[in-house]
Amino acid sequence: MEQIAAALGDGARWRIVELLAERPRSVGELAELTGLRQPQTTKHLQTLARVGLVTVFPLGQRRVYAVEAAPLKEFESRLGELIATIQASEGERDVLTRYQAAIGADSAAADRARWADGRAFSFDRSLAAPRDVVWRHWTEPALLASWWAPPSMTVTDCVIEPRRGGRVVLDYRDAEGRYRSEGKVHAAKELEHLEFALSVLDGKGETFFTGHYDLKFTEAPDGTRLRLDLRITETTVEAVPFIAGIETGWGQVLDNLATRLTTHEKE
Repeated sequence: MEQIAAALGDGARWRIVELLAERPRSVGELAELTGLRQPQTTKHLQTLARVGLVTVFPLGQRRVYAVEAAPLKEFESRLGELIATIQASEGERDVLTRYQAAIGADSAAADRARWADGRAFSFDRSLAAPRDVVWRHWTEPALLASWWAPPSMTVTDCVIEPRRGGRVVLDYRDAEGRYRSEGKVHAAKELEHLEFALSVLDGKGETFFTGHYDLKFTEAPDGTRLRLDLRITETTVEAVPFIAGIETGWGQVLDNLATRLTTHEKE
């Protein structure tokens, strides 16, 4: 497929294929119709022939070329699969569009330190898992790491210690850099309530902003109701990209949790 795509990526060769789709043609006729010299036309036809797109028929002193439909049908099938994948992932593109718009709006508002202090977010989810399983996914490092960071990231440290004064850390990296957040647990009541603060840090360990998280776990007929309330403080101008992505980002993170819980229940 890569060879076919490369062969068709040249404008002259694409035009030759278009002409051959109408009917078989000789080298001379193709050269005349494309405006190319005959040696150039021959080289293009040889390239197309090497990847199976055309077949040559020596007819005495003439060489006539015909296009082959089978490779193009296979190429069409692969393109169809690619288009289907793109369409299935349109939501991801929508997320980027919303995120870009949010950054623009927050950039206009971020004219001073603490510009977004007090901004609050709330998330309410019904999770198809018992409350003890949901609690474990918040408080056991391996389970927490399985859903808290984006899938493309490598987690190096991920913990919420469910006790007053307990450590809270999320440290992960990708090809573009390392991202670290640190904080402490303020309150914890097993299976019911978890409250902690978490500061997003820059490369020097300085705070971009601090999030104050209040989670409530409630039994529900089909599993667990999770309520997450988040309030931010210590906001800096440099925190715009992080703050603009909170609502969309946490929506995705909780989707990861729901998916992980579904998988966990089947294991």
